[in-house]
Amino acid sequence: MQCPRCQNNGSRVVDSRPADDNKAIRRRRECEQCAFRFTTFERLEQPPILVVKKNGTREEFSREKLLRGLRRAFEKRPVTAEEQERIVNRVEYKIRDHGDSEIRSTKIGEYVMDELAELDDVAYIRFASVYRQFKDIEVFMKEMQELEKKRKDQ
Repeated sequence: MQCPRCQNNGSRVVDSRPADDNKAIRRRRECEQCAFRFTTFERLEQPPILVVKKNGTREEFSREKLLRGLRRAFEKRPVTAEEQERIVNRVEYKIRDHGDSEIRSTKIGEYVMDELAELDDVAYIRFASVYRQFKDIEVFMKEMQELEKKRKDQ
């Protein structure tokens, strides 16, 4: 594993432990040349899932792209990076449990919206404003009313 500081190719594993509900292994490594410590994750390689976008194009599912969207929604909110990572993990598990090699982007959006509705109202509205493409204040207010209704039904 290449050291992120000095680019040396030699490192040794200092510590290893399960991560992400035993779906990954977290390894602490130490560079043999400069002694810099860094963390790597080992995951089972999964077959790719294609996301069918609204315009009909297809692209490979990207955890990183989903995490970037969540980070924007949670900006300046009291939600840790670890919790955001857990949301991505839960959404990815739902996508893979879907059973097909393709999934519509709208379905992924609904999975994310379900997670956000339970965790943070502001992040939910931020994500919804991009995902649902709010055109005006009426659409925004309707989404707020739907969120309030979900809260009362729980």
